[in-house]
Amino acid sequence: MTTKGQVPNVGFEQAYREHRMALLRLAYLISGSHDVSEDVVQSAFTSAHERWDQIESPLPYLKKAVVNLVKDGQRRHLRLLARPAERPSVALPQEVDETWAQIARLPWVQRAVIVLHYYEDLPLAEVADILNRPAATVRSDHRRALDKLRKALA
Repeated sequence: MTTKGQVPNVGFEQAYREHRMALLRLAYLISGSHDVSEDVVQSAFTSAHERWDQIESPLPYLKKAVVNLVKDGQRRHLRLLARPAERPSVALPQEVDETWAQIARLPWVQRAVIVLHYYEDLPLAEVADILNRPAATVRSDHRRALDKLRKALA
């Protein structure tokens, strides 16, 4: 029997078919970009393929890889934005929910905590493991994120 979030060690192709869409949604919710989501999920599966037989729990491994790849991409993106350049204003589509617009404004770690905890329905202890942060720190990140969201949505 497996625990929540774990799947029996299945074949690579089967795992790809079963988990690709969920991982794309996770990557999109954290990154806010369809293009980044596609790239990140593809990279996560490519990296996992090389060592597939050594991975005991594919889904948690892939989730962690997706989160880390989005984080690395965000860092790269922020470094590029730090360069002075004229940027066009971004208008959110009307169908974007106000709550998600506020979540997108959270600092990266807080946004990742909210998405992993509420969207992926993971306990904060698992979120801490995925983000490689102490559980107490993740609880603080969670509380601070909720405080910011309450204030912004009030």
